[in-house]
Amino acid sequence: MTGNAVQSIDLTARDRAHVWHPYTQMQTALAPLPIVRGKGVYLYTEDKRRLLDGISSWWVNIHGHSHPKLNEALAAQARELEHVLFAGCTHRPAVELAERLTALLPAGLTRVFYSDNGSTAVEVAIKMAWQYWQNRGDSGRRLFLALRYAYHGDTVGAMSASGDSVFTQPFAGLLFRVARAHAPYCYRCPLGLERAACQIDCLGELERLLQEEKAQVAAVIVEPMLQGAGGMIVWPAEFLAGVRRLCDRYGTLLIADEVLTGFGRTAKMFACEHARVRPDIICLSKALTGGYLPLAATVTTDSVYGAFLSDDRRKTFFHGHSYTANPLACAVALASLELFGVEGRLQRVQALENQLRRRLEPLRTLPHVGDVRVIGGVGVVELVQDKQAPAAGGYLDRIGPELAAEFLRRGLLLRPLGNVIYFMPPYVITDAEVDWAVDQIAEVVEAWKWPEG
Repeated sequence: MTGNAVQSIDLTARDRAHVWHPYTQMQTALAPLPIVRGKGVYLYTEDKRRLLDGISSWWVNIHGHSHPKLNEALAAQARELEHVLFAGCTHRPAVELAERLTALLPAGLTRVFYSDNGSTAVEVAIKMAWQYWQNRGDSGRRLFLALRYAYHGDTVGAMSASGDSVFTQPFAGLLFRVARAHAPYCYRCPLGLERAACQIDCLGELERLLQEEKAQVAAVIVEPMLQGAGGMIVWPAEFLAGVRRLCDRYGTLLIADEVLTGFGRTAKMFACEHARVRPDIICLSKALTGGYLPLAATVTTDSVYGAFLSDDRRKTFFHGHSYTANPLACAVALASLELFGVEGRLQRVQALENQLRRRLEPLRTLPHVGDVRVIGGVGVVELVQDKQAPAAGGYLDRIGPELAAEFLRRGLLLRPLGNVIYFMPPYVITDAEVDWAVDQIAEVVEAWKWPEG
């Protein structure tokens, strides 16, 4: 046994003694991977394994690990200012980042509120929408509309907006009421229609809810074009356009949760661009810093912002975090945005989308493949036991961890959402590396024997 292997075992044992990992069943979990280094699309373990990071380290990494430009930006900022409170203070990285974001976002999104992560970006948006109506004297607007299969985060407000699932059920007593409409899950159409012939009829339920509750609705919240943890559901752009149209018709706010989809993941800088819509509030995080540091931004319009401008301090938006607008994170985010132009990121994602479509589509013929979905740099393979009766196992389907272990044995880091395999690599992945990863997915899926019972 090598010295490195011994260190790996020691680190794992020490980790297990004290560290509580997210989404982990403590008694049956596999030993955590002791990662010591990252470079490009690869992670390296203490026992000398090289793993292709096929999920961008939980969807955050877009430029590859340890990118020299991001390293340089982080080090340079650390030499100037590491942190200062953002209540009553400001600093250059936060101001410049707000300027860059508002220049990139759909026109009219002009006011940037910083926080720490995707859940807090959504929490801010929910509180902002709620208080917006209170400040305007319309205190009856207390209801949020969301979609089935939604996932918006792990804080209480974000969980409330999320669909009923294993993520939220233990906390049901903490959550506030949210009315839910159909999601455009074309493979599992809630109306039993075929996409080729439908007229986005699933929008009807959202319109019905808006008609019934229009005097009470504070906002509609959606994950535009790609619903993530709920099953990597890819939307028709017409559905998103319809949501915006209905919000306008019934006079309520639209919140776009682009924590996953922002910064090129769907081959547009922001997913709302697919339908040429502008939300009233947009939530950003994950890839904002290129996968380096926690940072989030909730961006809104001058109209929403104006409802909080008053000599009455009770109309203040009383929300803040200790590390709001952390200068280190803002500096890295600025460098990350610079790379989109310097290294042609969106063009690369568009090419990646074409390659994923070409390579994954043939898997549709395999016995246990129910659906194949691709958008931007995300490829999805949904497995079913029986194509004629494609029941969904959900996140807790036991094949998820078994598939993950098999991919890991081959040097590919994936975390299937139960029966849904998705591949979401950093944008810097090469064509050859994509082909290798898809080959591993194809071989595992083709050889897969569905567990009995």
